[in-house]
Parts: sequence; C-alpha cells; structure tokens
Amino acid sequence: MFDLILNRLHGKRILILGFGREGKSTWHFLQKYLPEAVVAVADRNEMEGVKHFGNQYLEAMYDYDIVIKTPGISLKGFDTKGVEVTSQTDLFLSQFHAQTIGISGTKGKSTTTSLIYHLLKSSGRDAILTGNIGIPCFDVMESIKPDSIVVYELSAHQLEYVHNSPRVGVLLNVFEEHLDHFGTFERYKSAKLNLLRFMSENDTAVIHESLLTDTLDLFVNNIVFSLFDFSDLIDETALPILGEHNLLNVKAALLACSAYGIDYREVIPHLYTFKPLEHRLEPVGTFGGVTFVNDSISTIPQATIAACNTLKKVDFLLLGGFDRDIDYSPLAVYLKQNPIPHLLFTGKAGERMMALLVGASTGSATSASAKVTGAVDESTLFHYANMEEAFTYLKTHAKSGDVCLLSPAASSYDQYKNFEERGRKFKSLAESFG
Repeated sequence: MFDLILNRLHGKRILILGFGREGKSTWHFLQKYLPEAVVAVADRNEMEGVKHFGNQYLEAMYDYDIVIKTPGISLKGFDTKGVEVTSQTDLFLSQFHAQTIGISGTKGKSTTTSLIYHLLKSSGRDAILTGNIGIPCFDVMESIKPDSIVVYELSAHQLEYVHNSPRVGVLLNVFEEHLDHFGTFERYKSAKLNLLRFMSENDTAVIHESLLTDTLDLFVNNIVFSLFDFSDLIDETALPILGEHNLLNVKAALLACSAYGIDYREVIPHLYTFKPLEHRLEPVGTFGGVTFVNDSISTIPQATIAACNTLKKVDFLLLGGFDRDIDYSPLAVYLKQNPIPHLLFTGKAGERMMALLVGASTGSATSASAKVTGAVDESTLFHYANMEEAFTYLKTHAKSGDVCLLSPAASSYDQYKNFEERGRKFKSLAESFG
C-alpha cells in the first residue's frame, strides 16, 4: 500500500526526532506498518515514549540508520555528516508525488491551500487536505485513493529535508522569517525552493514573478502569476477575502487547479462560497464604537503592510512580540510614510520597531545596516506588557468610528503558544470592550 515508504525504512534502525503532533503520527504509522522495526524517539523533553532526552538528545542521531525529523526541531549548527535525515513530508512525496499539489510561501499558504481544497471539493473532486494546516500527512494516507488529489500546505520546516517535489508546486512568496530556526535568510529560502528543486519534466511550478531569478534553474515547466489576468472572469467585489495579496492567492489557486488539469473556469463559481480562515484579516466586530480586526497570522512586516493597505483606515495598530531578528526597516519606512494615529508595541520585536521609528539604533545584526530616515512623533507610540494593558490604552484614547488592527509583524512565542492563541485573546478582549 505504501511500498516506497516501507521499502526505504525496512530493516533500518529508525529514530523519530521530535515527539509533537507529527512525531506521534510517525510513531503510530510505524507501529502499524513496520511493527518489527527498531524504532526510538528523541526529544529535548522527557515524556512517555521518549528514549533519548535532555540537552544532548540530538546526539542520538548517530546511533540510528535513518532519522525522521519533525518540523519543529532545528539542526542549525549540528553536524549531520553521515546521518540520513528524512521527514514525513519527504517520505510522503516519494509515494504520492503524482497526486499532490504542494503550496508554500512565507505568507498566504494557509489561505491558498484551503482555497484550492475548497475549489476541488466543491467541484466534485476527491480532495484531501494535509500538512502545515494542522493535519500530519501520515494521518491521511489510508484515505488516499487512485483519483484523490492531495492538497498539501508546506512550511519551510517541512521542506528543509526533502528530496522529492509535488506534481504541482505553488510558491507564493519568500520573505525573511524563521531566522531563529534557519540561521540565515539564504538557508530559509533554500528550504522553500526545495518545493520545486526536485521536479521532473512532467511537473509544474506555479510561482510569483518575483521568484523567477531564484527558480529558473530548478524546474522545467512553470506558470508565472503575471502572465495571467482573471479580472474579466472574477467579480472581485464578491470575493470573501480582501486585499491585493489575497487576489494573488486567488490567482495562485486557479492556476494550481489548471496545472493539475482542471479547467479554472469550472471552479471559479466556487470562489464566492469560500469561508476565510480565522486570524487572517478577520473582522471581529464593532464594540463600544470601535471596529476590531484580527490579523494575528501576520508575523512579518510585509504581511502587516498588506493588512494596513487593505483596510486603508487604521487608528490603532498592535505590533510586536517574539524577536526573530528579521529586518523591520520596510515596516518603519511604511509607517513613516503612512502615519497611524496610535502604534502599540510589545515584546523585544516591538522594542526594535519603536527604535527604528524614533531613529535610534536597533541593536540587530540583521537590520543594523538599514537606514530609516526621519522619526515619528513619540507621543503616538505606546509599549504594552500584555494585551490587557493595550486595551486599557484603547479605553482611554479610542473614540467611536475608530479601527483597531492586530497585525503584529512578529511571532507570538514570547507570550503565547502560537498566533492562534494570541488572536483568540485579542478577540476575547475586543468582544468585552465598551
């Protein structure tokens, strides 16, 4: 049933590296389909089922024939010479490459993945959703039939150790992010490009034109966004997702369907029944006269800029969080050219943003060389320790008709488990505002 995967693993001593959701998924798969295999688990944390743990847990890799690494584990600075490292994604694509549409990009991949899945399901196809959207690929393999189309959201972490590409690869964009995991932007970009790197002459890449210089030597067939105009076929005012960036996501979804052999005219009517994902320019509602918008998914400057451009009117912008040392000068330039009455910052990332806006040194190796001229009125800047403190500020300064946007341009891991938890906190406080 999964012969290519099982043949690669048969007879080998296997180490599962990382025991989160995907690690546990791999464990269950191996117990069911390779019960005789020697399998162990390594994770920094000691827990049931983990054999190797503690600060030196990565050293266990040297004692096994093959390592199935989970996305959250960083091997930055670790010598993997002589170690065969693979992943669920790599194993899955070796088996189901011909049935898979893979989607990646720094921003927009969840929306585009969900939209492609919606278009396929609504047009009667047997579509299966998996990947970074929260569903480990090993958990869906038993559901895949010969005519199934797998729609796979792929993060850079999942692509880092792959040697197989999908039949259709959609690469939306590549901006600085996850430098804490990858160390450098070049390593991060290289992982993203693995989506296309192993394509054959029968595969197709759907890419934004800005990526052409990076990808020309990686694949044979390509569909470039800029060569297609759907404006005569789509009623943009009726689309359930807003903004120029989401028009690109719509275009990518239609081109992905076309690349798989489905006439995009057939699926266009289903664009209008798509339900936007939570935490992505999500209208929370108007409370106490203030309209709240939750864009907690925005963890890079470009996403926040896109959110502000989409809304046009923003009176309070909540920024900052966990500092991944990405370059915030594009956001600082934007905010100086497009002033927002109240800028609220949190965390180390927020401190760096504030420093750029008032003209001080950022103290960041990544952005220290960036020159951001001019400074904003410091009276418009406010640093908050937690979300409650931000809402206390809102109580004092907000008036009826104002718009408050959470679009942090930073990760959430300093205060929250993930961006979803941060978004839910914002929504809860918004709904009780007034």
